[in-house]
Amino acid sequence: MLSSMDNNLTYRGTFQLNVVSGISNLPLSDATLKIYYTGIPENQLEELTTNSSGQTETIELPSPAPEYSLTPESEIQPYSEYTLEISADGYIPQVISGAEILPNVKAIQNISLMPADLSGPANEIFVIPAHTLYGEYPPKIAEDEIQPTNESGEIVLSRVVVPEYVVVHDGSPRDSTAKNYYVRYRDYIKNVASSEIYATWPEDTIRANVLAIMSFTLNRVYTEFYRNRGYDFTITSSTAFDHKWIANRNIYDSISLIVDELFADYLSRPNVRQPILTQYCDGERVTCPNWLSQWGSKDLGDQGYSAIEILRYYYGNDIYINTAEEISGVPSSWPGYTLENGASGQKVRQLQEQLNVIATAYPALPKVVEDGIYGPATTEAVRTFQSIFGLPQTGNTDYRTWYKISEIYVGVSRIAELN
Repeated sequence: MLSSMDNNLTYRGTFQLNVVSGISNLPLSDATLKIYYTGIPENQLEELTTNSSGQTETIELPSPAPEYSLTPESEIQPYSEYTLEISADGYIPQVISGAEILPNVKAIQNISLMPADLSGPANEIFVIPAHTLYGEYPPKIAEDEIQPTNESGEIVLSRVVVPEYVVVHDGSPRDSTAKNYYVRYRDYIKNVASSEIYATWPEDTIRANVLAIMSFTLNRVYTEFYRNRGYDFTITSSTAFDHKWIANRNIYDSISLIVDELFADYLSRPNVRQPILTQYCDGERVTCPNWLSQWGSKDLGDQGYSAIEILRYYYGNDIYINTAEEISGVPSSWPGYTLENGASGQKVRQLQEQLNVIATAYPALPKVVEDGIYGPATTEAVRTFQSIFGLPQTGNTDYRTWYKISEIYVGVSRIAELN
């Protein structure tokens, strides 16, 4: 069912919904998704149902032409907006107005539904504001890129740790009415990057921006910046102070894959222990010497610059990529090499054990014999896992796949312990 609006939306992006229970974090099957153009509620475009993994099929939706997200001079909104209505028996329905579809990339909408309560709300409504490169937002208040850590009573971590969660204050620091959200670190980075750059940009431009976002965030974590000032959160959603994070906004696969590839990394300078507070601006409406320009980084990516070359162009030649010493919330670190058909040993056995635990919550995932041998059955189980969770379907356990399996395993096993 298409309307005359499609005449102005001649390209296509793809879209998929993932639904879990807000109590158990387990996938919800048979949830219903209805899709409308935002602002045209009488014109339903699609109705889909989730499978045993809590996912709808991937569908195409109309979007504007790619060039609108590839040039700062365009005054045309570079993404189309949709309203999503998600419901499931026994759960509070959710409505998301303003989900953003870009051309030629996959949008992923992750939703957590809470069980219905007769005394609770009839539904939950989330309105997604404009993308930061299209809407009007306050510019970043400049700070020193290396935060002082010698004040009386200052608490600073002894080493850089990638947290499992960050606490996001959805407003300015002094807004006591703003809600705090507990957000997985990787999900937070994916949300911010999807809110602040366009997923249609070159891969190395996305990598450079993701590294800047992660380094800034880990500086806030490392220095306990807000907690040392009496606040009970890690970071805010205010562009004047931190990054733009938007509750329940969709993310994009091109950004998600890069975050999973880089999530333990941050930016360093020689003889500086803390992650660098890498500030940036759009480079068009707001200019910022010695900071990364988002649109400028896009131009450099077009010219073939690598991520580190883009970062050094803005932050100087002594900036380099470092890796955190510790990743919170994972049972065991990656073995340091890709596990594939023919591999064997304790790491393979551990992988098989984790896949079997995950399979109890995701029945589409086949169970395997926990024999420590990476054979065809383990390869197929990994390939199925990769398909469910949006990773390249190689059947090999690389860095991204290992840590995604760890993340899902921890979530599923915690629920099993509670039960």
